[in-house]
Parts: sequence; C-alpha cells; structure tokens
Amino acid sequence: QVQLVESGGGLVQPGESLRLSCAASRSISSIDAMGWYRQAPGKERGLVARITSGGSTNYVDSVKGRFTISRDNAKNTMYLQMNSLKPEDTAVYYCNALLGFSQAWGQGTQVTVSS
Repeated sequence: QVQLVESGGGLVQPGESLRLSCAASRSISSIDAMGWYRQAPGKERGLVARITSGGSTNYVDSVKGRFTISRDNAKNTMYLQMNSLKPEDTAVYYCNALLGFSQAWGQGTQVTVSS
C-alpha cells in the first residue's frame, strides 16, 4: 500500500495560480498511474488529470491548457500546476494512485477560487 498526502490548496482570486503536491509514503516509480480528482459541493468526485509511469497524461476538457500534471519519482511526489483558475475550479482536490486491483486516496486539499 501507499499513503498519500496532499498540500498546496488555498484561497485565490480568479486568474491566479496554485500548485498542488501529493507526497507518497514510498517510491512511486512502480505505480502505473496517478491522478488528481476533485469534488465540488453537491457534485460527484471526478477525474481532473492523470499521469502514467511512462509520463503520458490526460486531462478533463475543462482544464486543458490551464492545468499541468507531473510526477517526480526521485521525490516520490506528484504535482498539479493550476493556472488561470476560475470559480468553477473550486473543490476539494484528491490525489489517487492505482495499485494493481486496488487504489489509494489522499485526504484532500481545499481549493477555493473567489473574488
């Protein structure tokens, strides 16, 4: 198993940036895929971005061109760079790791975009 801890959330104004981090308790080099999900009040949790061990990425259409997912295997950390933030990006953001037939989740970090 692996424990995941998110950080970097906060309150920002529209158009500003944040970088989220997801620190893993062990090496992530063997984890096939990791991702960021988000859940807004009253809505279901949904995928924001995913990155494979080979570096392939995919994004939900609403964040394409604004968000960038990356992973640093040497630091056992995954990142989500969020630029040009919009109020509709407000949500709790969760880190996820696919581990064979199971998966691990972090506790979440709140991102609020408001003027």
